[in-house]
Amino acid sequence: MSQMKIPKRISTALIHSLSAGVVPRIGLEYIAVGRKDEIESLLADLENVAEGGASFRLVVGRYGSGKSFLMQIIRNYAMERDFVVADTDLSPERRLVGAKGQGLSTYRDLITNMSTKTRPDGGALASILERWISGIQMQVVKDTGLRPNDNGFGEAVEVKILEVVNSIEGMVHGFDFANVVITYWNGYRQGDDAKKSAALRWLRGEFATKTEARTFMNVQMIIDDESWYDYIKLMASFVSHIGYKGLVIFIDEGVNLYKITNSVSRQSNYEKLLTMFNDTMQGKAQNLGIILGGTPQFVEDQRRGLYCYEALRTRFSESRFTKDGFRDLTGPIIRLQTLTHEEIFVLLNRLLEVHKNHYGYEPAISSNDIIEFMQAVAGRMGADELLTPREVVRDFISILNILHQNPDISFGHVLHGPDFQIKSADKDPDQIDESEFAEFTL
Repeated sequence: MSQMKIPKRISTALIHSLSAGVVPRIGLEYIAVGRKDEIESLLADLENVAEGGASFRLVVGRYGSGKSFLMQIIRNYAMERDFVVADTDLSPERRLVGAKGQGLSTYRDLITNMSTKTRPDGGALASILERWISGIQMQVVKDTGLRPNDNGFGEAVEVKILEVVNSIEGMVHGFDFANVVITYWNGYRQGDDAKKSAALRWLRGEFATKTEARTFMNVQMIIDDESWYDYIKLMASFVSHIGYKGLVIFIDEGVNLYKITNSVSRQSNYEKLLTMFNDTMQGKAQNLGIILGGTPQFVEDQRRGLYCYEALRTRFSESRFTKDGFRDLTGPIIRLQTLTHEEIFVLLNRLLEVHKNHYGYEPAISSNDIIEFMQAVAGRMGADELLTPREVVRDFISILNILHQNPDISFGHVLHGPDFQIKSADKDPDQIDESEFAEFTL
């Protein structure tokens, strides 16, 4: 295998993130294996969003199966294709709806994490507005020959800004959204940082009362727990009008909706999810992609999962023809299949390359050692279906770290030592039936 050339900051992020069992933000292209069909299907969604459509996908897989990894890959692809992206993880404090403002908390986290190709680490809202205004100014110079200090330049810029603003005024809550954008422009033109700051606070959902917001700008509403999703649709329309392909939001850890103990609250969250799904399917949203990650239990549990809500069950249930190895990757649900042995083998080889590239050494690890590691994983965990990329990757990186720090010991010594344990996220190894044990073979 040819030596990888990976920038140090990327290999550092990969090794540190994977060692901790979390998905890295960058460098995924160096270790991605499998998921080709799933990625192509989601990239087709992006093309639809760029053309003014909308999409909703539910990525389903058990803990550690690669849901977050796949979503992160698509997030990076979307940014490279000039989409605005935003992501969040649901939690007890962040839901779609909540009596204590959990829906608004989700919105705030999405806006905080809003990213673009030039601002990939979040906090891109202000830069999106600045880029837009600067672009309009340059266009006015090109079209009219006027310079920023010339009479009529500001008015010419404002005409073009109003063209965008007028296009969103007719949407739900569009009037207030438009007024806030105008406030930001006025602050930009006048050098008034207070106006710009107030507009950004409003767009981030930080005003607690309408009265407080009205002291800064001409608005009748503020973003709250009930209306936050409407403003996501407005933001998608806005960014598409100012030069981006659209907005794609990623909501992971959907299982936290399943964990809501109060049935009324849980039902309210499922109703909001139904609204989001219907909007994207029925053309009520434009230039918006929604990707939600969850576990099979979150979807299929008839008592508390999505399938307990009849309207969602009928929309998410798969065709009876998707069996016997057939998959329909155009439906709302993408179910992640277990990586094959060959794919895991390729993945581990890539991790080995990343590790030795990062530390600048030549590890004494052969293909047979990697196969032996996979046999140990399969044997100690039980069956192939218990094998998830997260556990395999985390343990393999751990072994590589130990070998690098202790060059005098062998791979086999670490692998077969008494402290080497594989932990499943879904099943207690003590409860695995011996009949499930399977040996890995390439």
